[in-house]
Amino acid sequence: MLLYLLITCISFFLFFKSLCQPTWISKTKTLFSFYFYKNPFMKILHPTTPDLASPVLNQMSILDLPDLPLDCILDLLPPSELCSLSRVCSSLRERCVSDYLWEKHLITKWGKILGPAAHKEWQCYRSSPYHLDSPHHQTEQPWLAKIISLIRSHSSIFRDGYQRMIDAPSVSLDSTMSFYLSLETGRFWFPAQVYNRENGHVGFMLSCYDAQLSYDTHTNTFQARFPPHGRRAIAVEKDVTWERIRAAPIDASPHHLYISDSLKELKPGDHIEIQWRRNKEFPYGWWYSVVGHLDSCDGNLNHCHCHISEIVVLEFKQYTIGSRWRKTMINRKDHREKGNEEDGFYGGIRKLNCKEDIARWKCLWPSSFLE
Repeated sequence: MLLYLLITCISFFLFFKSLCQPTWISKTKTLFSFYFYKNPFMKILHPTTPDLASPVLNQMSILDLPDLPLDCILDLLPPSELCSLSRVCSSLRERCVSDYLWEKHLITKWGKILGPAAHKEWQCYRSSPYHLDSPHHQTEQPWLAKIISLIRSHSSIFRDGYQRMIDAPSVSLDSTMSFYLSLETGRFWFPAQVYNRENGHVGFMLSCYDAQLSYDTHTNTFQARFPPHGRRAIAVEKDVTWERIRAAPIDASPHHLYISDSLKELKPGDHIEIQWRRNKEFPYGWWYSVVGHLDSCDGNLNHCHCHISEIVVLEFKQYTIGSRWRKTMINRKDHREKGNEEDGFYGGIRKLNCKEDIARWKCLWPSSFLE
């Protein structure tokens, strides 16, 4: 009697489970079973033994989907999965390496720190036959290492030189996917700017300097190479975090004076960045400042005429009152580099209109006033 009851309960449970399972689950299993079976890249990451007798192989595949649903699925995949799926067949490869899919990933992860200078640098860099095979950098991410390995073995581009790279079917040199992978693996050093050049030195906390950056996938940080200061060697800093990096606001050499175009409109309270360098041999860095009032002005807005004066007062409020670094004055009608070997040289001025830029500077504010 008990045995009969047990068999009845088990049968009812299995029957009820089959009724409650939505049909889309079985279809999804079919699609992904096909994907994992056909994809050689996934076999490397997750070795499995396919069941050759399974009816899955005779059912619907992902390529049987209409274009719109298939594109929606690909649009939701992360970069690692797009790379994996591109190895399944030529049809999927054409879709998975398309600029349309990779531009979204490029903008999402790298957009805020890639400026015009970085894109120009990439145009020059991609002409190098070693842009996917730098002996000086090895990625720590297993999936990236396997992707690069597959690209190399498929196209033989590193054995036959630059022309074979042009003809390689896997990743076009002009593709956004190639750009993304070169950034992700750290093989492409791109120009950007780093806040607080001498990290830990409070005197540089509200400064931003040009550098060449390389990404480290293992630590999710960057290595920065700063241009030489005078006769000093190139300075290198490791473990630079994302929040300390920005795209260069102007596409110009850090040794060139920026020609200001907003001097006439500057008024007290405006937020600005001004170029400053220690001496003529050093590159410029950008320093945060606020436009202040003239000594003859009491600060009352109803009587203030500072905005029409030829002299503009710039205040570096992180320094204590009375410090020689607290204030400097410029001539708005005839502004050029001014300064001396003792106090350094002040250059061009950029007015900050973006609230996000101002907020980033304020996040770097020191906890106490500087002397």
